[in-house]
Amino acid sequence: MTLRTAILFGGTGLIGKALTEELCKSGQYEKIVLFSRKYTGYKDLPVIENLVVDFEHPEIFSGEIKGDDLYICLGTTIKKAGSIQKMEKIDRDLPVLLAEYAFKNGIKRVAVVSSIGAASSSSNYYLRIKGEMENGFLNLDFETLAIVRPSLLLGERSEERFGESAAKVFMKVFGIFLFGKFKKYRAIEGRDVAKSMIRILSEYKGKGIFESDQLHEIADRK
Repeated sequence: MTLRTAILFGGTGLIGKALTEELCKSGQYEKIVLFSRKYTGYKDLPVIENLVVDFEHPEIFSGEIKGDDLYICLGTTIKKAGSIQKMEKIDRDLPVLLAEYAFKNGIKRVAVVSSIGAASSSSNYYLRIKGEMENGFLNLDFETLAIVRPSLLLGERSEERFGESAAKVFMKVFGIFLFGKFKKYRAIEGRDVAKSMIRILSEYKGKGIFESDQLHEIADRK
């Protein structure tokens, strides 16, 4: 098997941390280039090259976005961003711009984290932003494009988001009662999202949107 180079943005969040570990464990990559605002705890692993960059000026490092597979797990909250306009730049504009650079540099496969319910027509600003981000990716002609839409994420965050603790408890107790078209609303482990992203890029071709229940199935497959 020919080993590949993975490019990762957003490696410090819940999904991103799990994805970094799963990429290392997968045996599919000879190098993992992790772009971050500051050095991470993975900088001493030989397979990982940690590039510290200024996300306010992505044009400066655009030429470094080279490899085989691109993984994007970028996202913020309105509290951190400070305004909807700043959130749009982080959750919508930046991921699409990075994907455009990657496409120009010859990367053929990309997996990006969106959200359940994402839709550019949504009246909810968060879901609208994610939907607009998805549209930007769909307009690019990658060999493989995986847009993953996880439901409520389970796992340890560096900081808890408002309302998540109660929602996680509720989902763990009552999630099993969600069937059929509602199954996609079951909570999902961040690590399962990470595993499914790697599998999709190694096994699928074409453009696809993967809902949370599909991610469960892909991650659990032996």
